[in-house]
Amino acid sequence: MEPVIKTVGLSRNFGDQRAVNELTLEIHQGEIFGFLGHNGAGKTTTVRLLNGVLAPTSGSAIVLGMKPDTQGHDLRQRTGVLTETPALDERLSGYENLAIYADLYNVPQNTKAERIAYLLDVFALADRAQDKAAGYSKGMKQRLALARSMLHNPEILFLDEPTAALDPVGARQVHDMILRLSHEEGRTIFLCTHNLPEAQRLCDRIGVMEHGRLIALGKTEELAHEAGLTVGLEIEVAEEDREVAAATLRTHYRNITIDSQHKQLSISGAKPNLIPEMIAQLVQANVRIYRVSPQDASLEDIYFALHEKVQPS
Repeated sequence: MEPVIKTVGLSRNFGDQRAVNELTLEIHQGEIFGFLGHNGAGKTTTVRLLNGVLAPTSGSAIVLGMKPDTQGHDLRQRTGVLTETPALDERLSGYENLAIYADLYNVPQNTKAERIAYLLDVFALADRAQDKAAGYSKGMKQRLALARSMLHNPEILFLDEPTAALDPVGARQVHDMILRLSHEEGRTIFLCTHNLPEAQRLCDRIGVMEHGRLIALGKTEELAHEAGLTVGLEIEVAEEDREVAAATLRTHYRNITIDSQHKQLSISGAKPNLIPEMIAQLVQANVRIYRVSPQDASLEDIYFALHEKVQPS
């Protein structure tokens, strides 16, 4: 399948400052793509480039088969964007805010009211639909902005910190919505977030930006390997094989730590790519293995390890 987003050497300068530096990236339909990075890393500039709000200094982008810098107006009819600090007209009601944007997005008049009512219900705002947005809580405003970004059934949703102002119930609802849009409806989600557990839970792949440059790209386990992180590992064996198992691993892997108790071997300091080899060594030693449980590195561990790798020494 052709990617729905493809960039090659995409760059954007602001004066002498390069905000996005040679970004090459492919994202496919239905993917939940996490875009991580510190403030000022280039995430927001990238979203603007991909939606035709900014033109690139160099390089190219194709989004939904269109060139954002020359076809931005048509492209934005097919994408939805939630910014980190979405602007609402607080003089208008929640319903009126959505109605204005429904017209801007050319939502058909014969389905506009139904679509607005559906989204107000989905985001638990139906009972406050006629109240002015000025009286909404921060979380309600965030939910209204999310509803606004989805009015025209966009094929790609660009979400910048979509759960930042939400309570745990509201955040869970947004997570469920993102998973449903991706897995059931085939929509593509481009998620910019500082919430690393959220990204680890939701995203199929992660891209990490650092000072405008993409420094890592892949699934969480691939990023852990790239960052050089080790994993914890628990192996349950037959109790009478425990000493043989521990001795076998200590013989072959001198840089790992092994704690054995009863039927359990607890191992730390192992690289993920060594796990199949370690199990093969135990099988060759006739150890009976009942359970293997890797303890993966968290995305937070991965993120900071990658950050440290690119810092000047």
